[in-house]
Amino acid sequence: MKLQFRDIEPFVKNPNKAARVILIYGPDHGLVKERSAIIGKTVVQDLNDPFNVAVIEGDSLLDDPAKLFDEAKALSMMGGDRLVRIEGASDKITKILQDYLADPSPENLVIVQAGELGPRSPLRVLCEKDKAAVALPCYVEDARDLTRFIRESLATAGLNADRDTITWLSENISGDRLKVRSELDKLITYIGPNQKNISLEDAIEACAAAGAQNLDDLVYSVAGGNSDLALKTYNTLISEGTSFITILRVLQNHYRRLHMTKSHMADGASLEIAMKKLAPPVFFKQAPAFKSQLNNWSLEGLDKVMDRLTDLEVQCKRTGMPTETLCAQAILSMSRMRAA
Repeated sequence: MKLQFRDIEPFVKNPNKAARVILIYGPDHGLVKERSAIIGKTVVQDLNDPFNVAVIEGDSLLDDPAKLFDEAKALSMMGGDRLVRIEGASDKITKILQDYLADPSPENLVIVQAGELGPRSPLRVLCEKDKAAVALPCYVEDARDLTRFIRESLATAGLNADRDTITWLSENISGDRLKVRSELDKLITYIGPNQKNISLEDAIEACAAAGAQNLDDLVYSVAGGNSDLALKTYNTLISEGTSFITILRVLQNHYRRLHMTKSHMADGASLEIAMKKLAPPVFFKQAPAFKSQLNNWSLEGLDKVMDRLTDLEVQCKRTGMPTETLCAQAILSMSRMRAA
């Protein structure tokens, strides 16, 4: 089964019992692990239970395909259903999983964790088409989804934050789900139990050291034509362990927001009105730079950069060159492009 975007969160909270194999895949490794844990706990209370949970490395199945069948068909020694988790899966296990899906356990659940899989991935296609399986994607969240997640997480902790604070957080702690959750946990700890409202200053004080400011520096220096700062910031992010996909998505999001605003202006809206249509709105301290870039860039120029970012993603998936090198070359190229 292939899940529509709107069905993903409801499925994670209450998985369809018809799904005996759930493939959880995507570039957001943190979200893959988190969703795997949430779904796993609908089967067992303790994910480390040695009697009811079996963890299999994907590559090990190639040497011993029977391991999946043995674990998935085994009865629990302590009663109840069992959970089988396959980690680090790839297309290589497709045939093994296909054979298992011909007669899956009606009680025990198999969760398959994988990295990014393209639309033609045999493993992904199998789980999208088989009635006893589900393919659940995990992509680095866009600003709107991230804003919702931040609000819900803070509300669960009994905390409130105004729009500017939420906007700053959504634009500055982007990355995979584990990183975002880690930063929110740090913020909640920083606030302490005696405070209910989070100010912008609180958020910056607690989270600004996480490389968030560097991501801002990167996108605004690239779009602003500052090649030296762009490369310096990029190198800093890479040295801090920021993933290529995070950098790519942040750049894509920034240029997409510029393009969207510029399109509203082309339809007759003023700069101020066009910017108000963005959700979340531009963080007020970045508004002057954003306005300057709107005045400098044309729709045609923004189209070229967005095409360049698409080409970059394709190149990194198809060539043998290190993604860091390709990304550095692209950042230098984009920062030197004529804006108008």
